[in-house]
Amino acid sequence: MEAFLAAVEATAPAQYLRASRWGYAAVSGAHILGIALLVGAVLPLNLRLLGFWCSIPRANLLRVLVPVAATGLVLAVLTGPLLFSVRAQEYAAVGFLQAKFVFVALGLLSALAIHRAYGLTLEGASERHLRMHALVSLGCWLGALACGRLIAFAID
Repeated sequence: MEAFLAAVEATAPAQYLRASRWGYAAVSGAHILGIALLVGAVLPLNLRLLGFWCSIPRANLLRVLVPVAATGLVLAVLTGPLLFSVRAQEYAAVGFLQAKFVFVALGLLSALAIHRAYGLTLEGASERHLRMHALVSLGCWLGALACGRLIAFAID
C-alpha cells in the first residue's frame, strides 16, 4: 500500500498541485464548491422529506435540488482525489478520511436506492420511508462534511 500511495504522490497532477499555489487553490475551491452544492441541496431536500415546507410541492423541489446535489457530488468526487494525491501517504492514515469515505458511500447508496425505487420525484414512497431516508441522508452527508473538515486538524 505504501508503494501505491507513493506512486499516487509522484503523479504529474500531484506534483503540479504541490508546486502551484494557484492550481491547488483552484482545485480546493472547486472541491469546496462541490461540497457546498451537495450539502446546500441535500439539507433543504431532506428537511422537506421530514415535513418542513409542506406547502411547496415535493416534486418541484426534487426536480431542482436533485440535479444540484448530483452536480456537487460529481465535482467533489472529481476534485477530492486530486487533493488526496498531494499528501496521499499522510491522508491515507487519517481515520476521519476513512470515515468520510464511508459516509459518502452510504449517502450515495441511499440516494441511488430510493431514487431507483421511486424515481426522481419519489412518487409512491411512503412518508415513513421518506423520513427514514431523510434521516439517513442527513446523517451521511453532514457526517461526511464534518469528517472532511476534521481531516485538516488530524495532520500535523
